[in-house]
Amino acid sequence: MKSILVVGAGHIGVIIAALLQASGDYAVTLADRSPQALAAARLPGVKTRPLDVADSAGMRAAMQGLYAVISAAPFHLTVAIAEAARFAGVHYLDLTEDVVSTRRVKELAAGAMSAFIPQCGLAPGFISIVAADLATRFETVDELRLRVGALPRYPANSLSYNLTWSTEGVINEYCEPCEAIVEGELRQTQALEGLESLALDGVAYEAFNTSGGLGTLCETFAGQVRNLNYRTIRYPGHAAIMKTLLNDLRLRERRHVLKDILETALPATVQDVVIIFVTASGLRNGALAQETYAHRVYSGQAAGCPASAIQITTASAACAVLDLLAEGELPAAGFVRQEEIALTDFLANRFGRAYATPDNDLAPRRRAPLEQAA
Repeated sequence: MKSILVVGAGHIGVIIAALLQASGDYAVTLADRSPQALAAARLPGVKTRPLDVADSAGMRAAMQGLYAVISAAPFHLTVAIAEAARFAGVHYLDLTEDVVSTRRVKELAAGAMSAFIPQCGLAPGFISIVAADLATRFETVDELRLRVGALPRYPANSLSYNLTWSTEGVINEYCEPCEAIVEGELRQTQALEGLESLALDGVAYEAFNTSGGLGTLCETFAGQVRNLNYRTIRYPGHAAIMKTLLNDLRLRERRHVLKDILETALPATVQDVVIIFVTASGLRNGALAQETYAHRVYSGQAAGCPASAIQITTASAACAVLDLLAEGELPAAGFVRQEEIALTDFLANRFGRAYATPDNDLAPRRRAPLEQAA
């Protein structure tokens, strides 16, 4: 049984811990600096540990003897957790969308004897796995367009949005520069720009640039694709209001104020839906062709816990990557990109099947020992 430390007892960290513990193959400790957050978790079989990421000595001590650490903490704590993992020589996974943090994780991975696998969530994360798989179906790739949204099923405010995951993470995505490949050149684009309209099954949406969703795809596909971009899906009108808040009211300069406003005014909900829409086009047999991956995931249950769609997709993705690492399907040392993971392996995984089945039945099945596998 492999010992795992999950840092961050928030919405996602709790579900990660519950899924891993319920599998029977991992001994899980859930850590957070907040005693209230740890007390609220109360997961059967999961140990809890008060831990402040700012305490580097405490972090290193907590990682001794572990197989892996998973960071489900806010993005600005990513680097400190990764540095402690490098010192302790344990495998490291995170969910961050922050580009700067991921660059530092890549630096730490150089020469490491353990694996460093950042961006193991939905977007970045699963979306990169899908895009890379679609790209293999063409002789040459012309365009890759990635669209993802975590939306309330029953919007009831002018933003048409409810809090379903980290408020700090959402604000960061709306403020930081976005990477893209435009006409074969790596570019930085502005968040909240590139607004487009789309409709799926008769429902109208909008999509716009946000930061971090491409993960390392721009680096991977440099010189191989003409256009590559990522946009977040929302209901119509959301981008205009966020531009008012961030630009006209200059709240991008006071993100803590915006965080307080959103968390005070917008209720949380578990009645949500995650929309995944990836389109690839290119040459196949000498002719221009297109393929699209479209999927929805709804709220449901995860290891017996009620869970939102964004909790299910993000947590199950991180657990699937850990499982694939433990099974020897991923490199055991150095920097590992999401697009190195085979889509078929991911969807066949007991956790990854959350993306493959409509019912979100996520009671994990115990994995057979490797030596018994066919």
